[in-house]
Amino acid sequence: MKVHNFSAGPSILPNSVIKEASNGILNINNSGLSLLEISHRSKDFMDIMDKATCLALKLLDLENKGYKALFLQGGASNQFLMTAYNLLENKAGYLNTGVWSTKALKEAKLFGEAVEITSSKDKNFNYIPKGYSIDSDLDYFHITTNNTIFGTQIKEIPNTSVNLVCDMSSDIFSRKIDFSKFGLIYAGAQKNMGPAGTTLVVIKEDVLGKVSRKIPSMLDYQMHIDKESMFNTPPVFAVYTSMLTLEWLDKNGGIKSIESKNNEKAELLYNAIDNNELFKGFAAKEDRSSMNATFNLVNQDHKEVFDKLSKEANINGINGHRSVGGYRASIYNALEIESVKVLIEVMNELKRKV
Repeated sequence: MKVHNFSAGPSILPNSVIKEASNGILNINNSGLSLLEISHRSKDFMDIMDKATCLALKLLDLENKGYKALFLQGGASNQFLMTAYNLLENKAGYLNTGVWSTKALKEAKLFGEAVEITSSKDKNFNYIPKGYSIDSDLDYFHITTNNTIFGTQIKEIPNTSVNLVCDMSSDIFSRKIDFSKFGLIYAGAQKNMGPAGTTLVVIKEDVLGKVSRKIPSMLDYQMHIDKESMFNTPPVFAVYTSMLTLEWLDKNGGIKSIESKNNEKAELLYNAIDNNELFKGFAAKEDRSSMNATFNLVNQDHKEVFDKLSKEANINGINGHRSVGGYRASIYNALEIESVKVLIEVMNELKRKV
């Protein structure tokens, strides 16, 4: 029986990608060798890295626009400090919309003046702040487009004259936006792109070289650009699987096509939450994420029954984060609409039973 995987990350991947990645572990490109044992300097892997970076730029419509794509290590958490290390000379601004932006701001303060422009922490991050102004003297303005824990998402990308830096870990490649607005985008792979272990960084080259500090080689974006993500041994399996996922997305109509499917899934699920009096949503309706739906039971006495019904339906990974409680259904690119319908049926079954 099919398992319906709503895990927030590491998360669901296309079944075809998992099968092909498995084959690569056994025998990559009919070489008789496992992907896990070939040199990262071999033609087989160099071709994989090149294809992964090219696909990333193609899907984001950033080819030939002065951007470079990198596959690095350390997760988005390492990017919290790398962005500041490479870009913060005088002052940076942060939009604080959740746990991850809070952590990013904390790391940036180690390198200079980093200020919180505005925040939604007054309501436990259940909305996206609006109507704020961005100072023109900032080295960069940092946002987190999607907040996995709280289920909020920025719908309108800010217009600003300063460099826009973005943590896009949980909604990259999920919707069509003008990615050329950003000077730097980073995203951990384990949501919409691949397994944990690598981080995609897309950076406009002209934002670099403007800080006076010396940057250690391992934390220097320019070094990684010069070495084409090969300054040190890359996480070969994570990069390979990410490449396969990007290839899958490209073959299936790209971001425009997947956005339509994602919107359909999100609309179905949120309508079910709103029209079932046993449940209530957490995030403000206008800021609800198309990737992570957060909700709770109105009456916690129903929790045992709902959890039992979910388990019987082979629903996995819907427990909410401890910061919010309740439930969280992550509906990333690879999740089929069938799984959303199964979850909705379980919600309706609870209503019939109680």
